[in-house]
Amino acid sequence: MVQITGRTALVTGGQRGLGAAFAAELLAQGAERVYVTARSPKPSDDPRLVPVQLDVTDPESVARLAAEIGGEVSIVFNNAGVTSGLGMLDTSIEDMKSVFETNVWGAVRIAQAFAPVLAAHESSALVDVHSVLSWVAGFGAYGGSKAAIWSLTNSLRLELAPQGVQVLGVHLGYADTDLIAGLDVPKMTPGFVAGQTIAALKAGEDEVLVDDLSRAVKAKLSGPVGELHG
Repeated sequence: MVQITGRTALVTGGQRGLGAAFAAELLAQGAERVYVTARSPKPSDDPRLVPVQLDVTDPESVARLAAEIGGEVSIVFNNAGVTSGLGMLDTSIEDMKSVFETNVWGAVRIAQAFAPVLAAHESSALVDVHSVLSWVAGFGAYGGSKAAIWSLTNSLRLELAPQGVQVLGVHLGYADTDLIAGLDVPKMTPGFVAGQTIAALKAGEDEVLVDDLSRAVKAKLSGPVGELHG
């Protein structure tokens, strides 16, 4: 169970969409400071919200950030992500690699770089943002990347448990962000997702299924494969 009040957090991809909502909710729950990353960060009017430059696909960028702010941080949100075309056969391998480089290896780089820092705190957490598409076929490299990081998060949870680090996986359907602006589907507000996630974090949970869609799809995992088609 992680306390938010008075803590310092890091949110990758934290200046827009879900990331901005996570940062705002952390501050609303009493966080003292939240570092928010972007490849080209914009200034913030709130002194508690500190923009920092980060490219999760660049090992040197990740290492530099961990060296600069690591000692302060006790909560890390792996939120940075990219989308891709949905077809496996008409998407180049290079484009698929690019998606995995951010959504999978970028998240792992952050976890590896900040694990020693989190372990040094009495109460700390790593939050990985997944998707209902971790479990649904038909969404190409993006769905594959979310399935991969879901699996890796489950392994990270086992490895970090002895150090007392909580690892929370976040599954959700569609949130109203620019990442999926082109999809004509019902969407949740980013604030709703952030509220559900922070509540699960404070409750000490391992996983949060934010909406009815993610709960319904996970319930079908033991059923026929055909039920999990998009």
